[in-house]
Amino acid sequence: MGGGTNLNRTAEIRRQTRETTIQLAVNLDRYDELPIETGIGFFDHMLHQLSFHGRIGLTVRCDGDLHIDDHHTIEDVGIALGQAIKQAMGSTPVERFASLHAVMDDALALVAMDISGRGYLGWDAKFEREMLGEMSTECIHEFFKSVAHHSGITLHMQRTAGFNEHHVCEGMFKGFGIVLNRATRPVERTGVSSTKGVI
Repeated sequence: MGGGTNLNRTAEIRRQTRETTIQLAVNLDRYDELPIETGIGFFDHMLHQLSFHGRIGLTVRCDGDLHIDDHHTIEDVGIALGQAIKQAMGSTPVERFASLHAVMDDALALVAMDISGRGYLGWDAKFEREMLGEMSTECIHEFFKSVAHHSGITLHMQRTAGFNEHHVCEGMFKGFGIVLNRATRPVERTGVSSTKGVI
């Protein structure tokens, strides 16, 4: 399934620390159903949603210290994904701005981004449950913070409505994928997408 362009913007990140070993690859222009294996079933499900709805090829293999908890795995996958997004975009001029109110049954989530070169996460989302499967809800924030900071994306996310925590989280991941796809679409422009001449 193609992404609608003749480009093939890809990147592969290998990251190894004392806490995690990660191999992650992205293709901003072509979606394929590729393996995502982090050892955290719910997190894998969310990454699949991000990839499918964003029409972004995503492969993740992570061996993390899950005997401690899920924090290092989720944060480090976010770091690697952010680095891969930034690397894959390269210097191609892109739409840069995109936003969406993502709907998932009872849940409504705002996702807005500016590919600004200034990594930042504005966050307004409180979860009542501590865990979704084996994924702690506090790590949802950590994931998107890591992605934003390491991709250079200014990202705002807000929980607008919803009582089912699974739906709220899934709406955020789907929304992020869709908005990322829109913001990274190439545009015909000389130079980068900024009047400053640099991002």
